[in-house]
Amino acid sequence: MKLSNTKKRLLYAAAFVLLFVTEVIIALFVHDRFVRPYLGDVLAVVTVYCGARIVFVSKPPFLSVWVTALAFVVEILQLTDLSERVGSVFAVILGATFDFADLLCYAVGGILAAIWDYWRYRKTDTQTRPNS
Repeated sequence: MKLSNTKKRLLYAAAFVLLFVTEVIIALFVHDRFVRPYLGDVLAVVTVYCGARIVFVSKPPFLSVWVTALAFVVEILQLTDLSERVGSVFAVILGATFDFADLLCYAVGGILAAIWDYWRYRKTDTQTRPNS
């Protein structure tokens, strides 16, 4: 079954909202040594990916790679004093401390998004291809 672009956008919007709410709950209420620092970072990339898929409904090549690269850039910017010079909202988004483990978590999130793309579009392609 092929979904219309509007339905795809709605599905990605629903996933984005669900993941965003999950991220907020993790940030506000979870203070452990695994979920917040690691799973939260993995989900952050998947959340941004879903948000990007709302805008880019047709599958742009390597979208998961671009989203992961953006996360890497944000993490690397934490090596500078930029978070101290920007406003408080941007400082929260940018973060304050660089951690190599965050890069690994972002990579895992990007890989999950890429696997989703591969699985979803492979499934769609095999259903829409005529039999030869």
